[in-house]
Amino acid sequence: MPRGSVDTHFLFALAELQRLVRAYADKQAARYGITRAQWAVLAKVERHEGLKQSELAEQMEMQPITLTRLIDRLCDHGWIERRSDDADRRVNRLYLRKAARPLLGKLSGLRSEITATALEGINPSDAQRFLTQLETIKENVRNAIQGPAGEPARKEQRYG
Repeated sequence: MPRGSVDTHFLFALAELQRLVRAYADKQAARYGITRAQWAVLAKVERHEGLKQSELAEQMEMQPITLTRLIDRLCDHGWIERRSDDADRRVNRLYLRKAARPLLGKLSGLRSEITATALEGINPSDAQRFLTQLETIKENVRNAIQGPAGEPARKEQRYG
């Protein structure tokens, strides 16, 4: 356990945890010939079939060109297909192909393995409490980003 205040370690610990989990997920996903980013796209499309490509880019906080390249690869593998929107031909909607289902089943098992590895040595009730606390932290930060309606953002005084 790091010594010092929560203020000193909290943000660094979160960032380091995210980096490590991403690296581990990348390594494990490679067993199935897929990247973590491709896995994330497949998972989002599975949950929201028919999603616009532009909406997916926004949800994933990804540049549209970067997402386009990922989707191109997923289409080449036969896991996703683009369909034109009936109302607007400029819009692509994303759908899973049948070939993606077995892979998503394997990736679901992999997600469970990664979670079990990360939570090893932590009892289930503590893990659930931690997850609840993380959700509270997310909501706190989300609310801080949105800020009270009508309140202008505070400017920090600059020096130098």
